[in-house]
Amino acid sequence: MINYHQYYPLDVVNGPGTRCTLFVAGCVHQCPGCYNKSTWRLNSGLPFTPELEDRIIADLNDARVPRQGLSLSGGDPLHPANVLAILQLVKRVRAECPGKDIWLWTGYRLAELDAQQMQVVDRINVLIDGKFVQDLKDPALIWRGSSNQVVHKLR
Repeated sequence: MINYHQYYPLDVVNGPGTRCTLFVAGCVHQCPGCYNKSTWRLNSGLPFTPELEDRIIADLNDARVPRQGLSLSGGDPLHPANVLAILQLVKRVRAECPGKDIWLWTGYRLAELDAQQMQVVDRINVLIDGKFVQDLKDPALIWRGSSNQVVHKLR
């Protein structure tokens, strides 16, 4: 069971188009200047329940307000304690929400990811990787906070 801090069923900030966005708890990187420090502790926030997972799937499939996809942020969705639940969620989105894309933000670099984390990455469309670096902060950047972070368009 993982925890989360916020779920936005309608979001136009964290990725292109109208999206569903989930902010999970737990981050080992603890970057100075992080805008989301409250999500660092694994035991913070609320339990991510099967009911919330079902709601995300239903929201993604809600034809009244079409969503382009799901954004996963935090905290860090690829924190070792989060990977299995995030993998289950992305598998469900792939199986039950045709045509929806998945974006994921992590402080890990793509080259550092282990086999379990790569199972998640193998099922998403866009990975934004790298720690936030205060000295490289640039408000003009799209989808990332500092210039060292990389937007990987995977599929």
